Amino acid sequence: MADPKPPRKPTALVTGATAGIGHEFARQLAAGGHDLVIVARDTSRLEGVAEELSSTYAVHVETLSADLSQRAELQRVADRVADADRPVDVLVNNAGFALKGRFLQNDVADEERHLDVLVRAVLVLSHAAARAMAERGRGRIINVSSVAGFIAAGTYSAAKAWVTTFTESLASELSGTGVTATALCPGFTHTEFHERAGIRMDAMPDFMWLDARRLVADALADVDKGRVVSVPGAQYKAIVGALKVLPRSLVRNRARTVHRPGSR
Repeated sequence: MADPKPPRKPTALVTGATAGIGHEFARQLAAGGHDLVIVARDTSRLEGVAEELSSTYAVHVETLSADLSQRAELQRVADRVADADRPVDVLVNNAGFALKGRFLQNDVADEERHLDVLVRAVLVLSHAAARAMAERGRGRIINVSSVAGFIAAGTYSAAKAWVTTFTESLASELSGTGVTATALCPGFTHTEFHERAGIRMDAMPDFMWLDARRLVADALADVDKGRVVSVPGAQYKAIVGALKVLPRSLVRNRARTVHRPGSR
């Protein structure tokens, strides 16, 4: 009699997996026994991260090089998410970037690409994942948003507000299916994201900075609890709570002093 086939490991697909919060999600999910599909634009860096994670955690790591601002490349990722023969159990929509200038200073083509990655990619991949996962009766969708979505500071802030509201709506639609959706809303986090966005690391006091490892661990714990909105860090929980009750005129006026929209 043939030996029984070993149980399939759960698989997580993480976009923007080569750096920052995305890399930390990939690392912690691999440490927890998940096989991975990691997505990023930089093929050589992607392969380096895949080798690191597979050798460290003894998991299978598949790479998928894609520019999520390009509709055809985004569709390749969506098709992988929806593949019934190779199910994805956890989707982490993390890929993103911030533009350095203000809205009226930026080229509109750059703003459109920004919107494509922060909004359209989240919509398309969440749609593919939610349908496939609901059919199987299990799955987790994590959309990385930002505390910036609770203020009014440029198109990054607006896009992240969309991500949070969209995820809340998706979670309601998925209620009772065995699939959860969580919007992760971090504040300033020690990653290269802020460097690339031109944000000085000394522009904020130390207590406002989050550690990526703790942030992701707390986020995954919130996902396990079925929380729809996860705000890591006591300081940011307090800030978000205050922003919800402050007059929007005051929030808007305060946001005018913010030079950079991104906090992630």
